[in-house]
Amino acid sequence: MDAWHEVVTKKLSEHSRLLAADIAALERLRVTIRAVEPHQDIVRQGDRPDVCVAVVKGVLARYHTLQGGGRQYLSLHIAGDMPDAQSLFLERMDHSVCALNEAVISLISHASFLKVFEQRPTLGFAVWRDTLVEAAIFRQAITNNSARPLLTRLAHFFCEQYYRARAAGLTRSGSCSLPLTQTELGETVGVSLPSISRAVQSLRATGCVDLRAGTLQVRDWQRLVALGDFNPDYLHLRDPP
Repeated sequence: MDAWHEVVTKKLSEHSRLLAADIAALERLRVTIRAVEPHQDIVRQGDRPDVCVAVVKGVLARYHTLQGGGRQYLSLHIAGDMPDAQSLFLERMDHSVCALNEAVISLISHASFLKVFEQRPTLGFAVWRDTLVEAAIFRQAITNNSARPLLTRLAHFFCEQYYRARAAGLTRSGSCSLPLTQTELGETVGVSLPSISRAVQSLRATGCVDLRAGTLQVRDWQRLVALGDFNPDYLHLRDPP
């Protein structure tokens, strides 16, 4: 497993040019490394965190808790992602972050992170740009969940997860980790369990993709892209995979 600063550097370098001094500043940061169990909350709605989370290993998810106890999953986060970097500037969390599988995270104090940004503004700009890319992903999710038919919506979601994992070097033999139950998948794309079950079966029948036991297997990438109407420009990668 890579060190925490290595996965964060790799992620930020997907869209920003980091100087050697920026990377060295990341390496000098003191962090707390923590193992997280599946479905364990890391931060909750209403919390006032004083640390930022960076994913070292595993998959995290942001979610809103609904009045009836259900969830709306908002985004998934893989190695190198910092799903709550906005907590540097927003005092109260308006969503929760949990682990979907066994994960390893690093906790970086706000005070030390902000001090590094003052010393290395280009590093601060890179983290800021990362939050802007996340905003672009949110915008795409709004369009996906509200304007696309369910089969297209699900295919697009699978495309995004596989494409991001491939950019991060987390794919193997055409597959990547996607540890979502069908209930959680429905809570991500905004449909009921019966509807998502039928959609998964329909996509499986095309022969281009399958999701089983927490693994997304892509068998025909070009067909999946066509089914999902997927254009990765909104991910703003400097060197697309």
